[in-house]
Amino acid sequence: MSVDIKDNLLAIKNRYRPEIDGLRAFAVLTVIINHFNKEILPNGYLGVDIFFVISGFVITSSLYQRPSKNFKDFISGFYERRVKRLVPALSVFVLIMSIAICLFNPIPGVTLKTGLASLFGLSNLYLFHQMTDYFANSTELNVFTHTWSLGIEEQFYIFFPLLVWFTGFGRQTKNGARNLLLTVGVLSVISLIIFLYLYPNNQSAAYFLMPARFWEMAVGCLLFIGVYKKPFIKRNLEKAPPLLVLTLIVGVMYLPMSLAAESTIAVVFLSVVLIASIKKETKAFKIFTNSKVVYIGLISYSLYLWHWGVLAISRWTIGIHWWSVPFQIMLMFGLAIASHYYIETPLRKGNWFGRRWRTLVAGGGAILLLSGGLITLGKPLRGQLYTGKELKISMLPVYFPFGESCLDNLSKHTICYLIDNKSDQKLWLIGDSHANSLYGAGAEVANSLGMNLQFISAAGTPFPPVGHYRKRNKKGDLEALDEFKFVEKKLYKEINNGDIVLITMRSPYHFGGTYYEYPESAFIFMRKDGSLGTQETYFIDWSSAVKNLASFAQKKGAKVIVQTPIPEWEKEFINPKCSTSNKQWFNSLVKTNCQIESKFFIEEDRGIFSPLIEKLNQLANSHENIFLFDTYKFVCPESNCRFTMEGVDIYRDDDHLSYEWAKDILTPEIYKFIKSISDQQ
Repeated sequence: MSVDIKDNLLAIKNRYRPEIDGLRAFAVLTVIINHFNKEILPNGYLGVDIFFVISGFVITSSLYQRPSKNFKDFISGFYERRVKRLVPALSVFVLIMSIAICLFNPIPGVTLKTGLASLFGLSNLYLFHQMTDYFANSTELNVFTHTWSLGIEEQFYIFFPLLVWFTGFGRQTKNGARNLLLTVGVLSVISLIIFLYLYPNNQSAAYFLMPARFWEMAVGCLLFIGVYKKPFIKRNLEKAPPLLVLTLIVGVMYLPMSLAAESTIAVVFLSVVLIASIKKETKAFKIFTNSKVVYIGLISYSLYLWHWGVLAISRWTIGIHWWSVPFQIMLMFGLAIASHYYIETPLRKGNWFGRRWRTLVAGGGAILLLSGGLITLGKPLRGQLYTGKELKISMLPVYFPFGESCLDNLSKHTICYLIDNKSDQKLWLIGDSHANSLYGAGAEVANSLGMNLQFISAAGTPFPPVGHYRKRNKKGDLEALDEFKFVEKKLYKEINNGDIVLITMRSPYHFGGTYYEYPESAFIFMRKDGSLGTQETYFIDWSSAVKNLASFAQKKGAKVIVQTPIPEWEKEFINPKCSTSNKQWFNSLVKTNCQIESKFFIEEDRGIFSPLIEKLNQLANSHENIFLFDTYKFVCPESNCRFTMEGVDIYRDDDHLSYEWAKDILTPEIYKFIKSISDQQ
């Protein structure tokens, strides 16, 4: 046996490497810095990818030459160690944070469901199902968003030990290492291809799904096997100066977001080189094995859990300020140290019940019991722990005249009312949930014009209906789509001379240009020929339907109005920092810039609404019976768009106008606009 192989085997037998804990410390600190302030370390979130590489390396090392009687002994031992390592600290964190968020969030359903999913290692799948944008500010309010990475690792842990055993590596067969190397190598290439394909096409899938992340943990496995099996690999990697590699990793963390996929790949492979190149005689080894650095690495799991919880609760309450950061850091470390010493370590090292199956059953039972608690918080006790003033949530304002219900047997997604003013003319107000904001204004305009009001809305569904639905709400959207097709037939059948059809919706959401969401990947666009379209083709189909409606309405002596988009905000309803009416005692210290420059939305070349507004103008110019009602200039009359105006909230959430403001401000404007186009011959 060669000297290199003897040295490798001795190193493997002495499995603990303090510098690995030092690298864990570096990874968790980059993540924490990024989560405190993205401007300081823009891509610090890549520390999670370093964790993935370390996990693959360490888990392979822990399984090498571990004695096992048989497959049952091997797999039960592996899962017992994982349960004891992960479940106790996570369970306590989820319990405490679930109670804490209920104190400050009146509608904590999504957060509690994320926490519930995290207990089963599924929070990454839940967040993907919600089409979460990890980089959106709204995710910072969910105290369990960060558990997506635990879900990735836990799903990897289900799959990986099977590869270890059946390739022979776990059974210490002659070709076990080679078989595992080849198998994991092939799967890594496939996984990397999936990641590269998904990132530009479906970023949420690339970010949250384990198959697109498998390669990151797998390269850690490949590193271990390569170093063990091929000493020349280790010798070559050791030639890299570790401090230079570390500097390159930090440099990658400052690359622009447009290079996010490339940055991820670079950090993963630089981490492989760094792990292999840290030798005892290097300065990097002394840095990473410093007792204080190693200590942070030892508590990194608990620190990762609690740091996000502290930041999320802070964003709900006092906010994050220069003066609050020292206290928030102390709280993070205090909770992490307590978790590590009193929960994580004793339960990981202790002999729970003597037999493995009892440990696994106890772990599963604890998860089920805690799950019941979260379900109770989310339903029977919903709102009971909330310490703020009550927020009234309704699809329509109860103080507006509803009129008579119409269109029987509608689903819960579609609302239909008729205000009968005994007129031969109707104001048809139709659209998605944004139509609800104009209900009061529409009622008053109809009364002033001596018209009936026919109001119909369906959440997430534009009018005229053309095929599309949201992945996360397929059943409801398809029901609403069918009902809007029925509404369209009703409109064509009943429209009369003098009628007005006012179409209102969150057009950027459907056709492109939202402030903080990326809905194209959240929608399925169905075309009449059965093919799938895009957001662009969807707008073309919708425009064609509007033109058809305008032509038919013109023959009947009616007119069609399309409302233009309005400025949008972050998720202000669930965290009402800008709202005058919804300000809470616990977030009074939060400082938020509650205004956005108007040009951000409508600047001719760079405004995010500009492409859509240009398309809407082209639509209006293409048909003399299509008119645009420019809501934007009334919502944002100055150079800066505001959430409130003269102490009154313009919005009731992040993108819906408040009922009161729409009724008071838009009623006379809609009235004047309809009068002006009605006078046109």
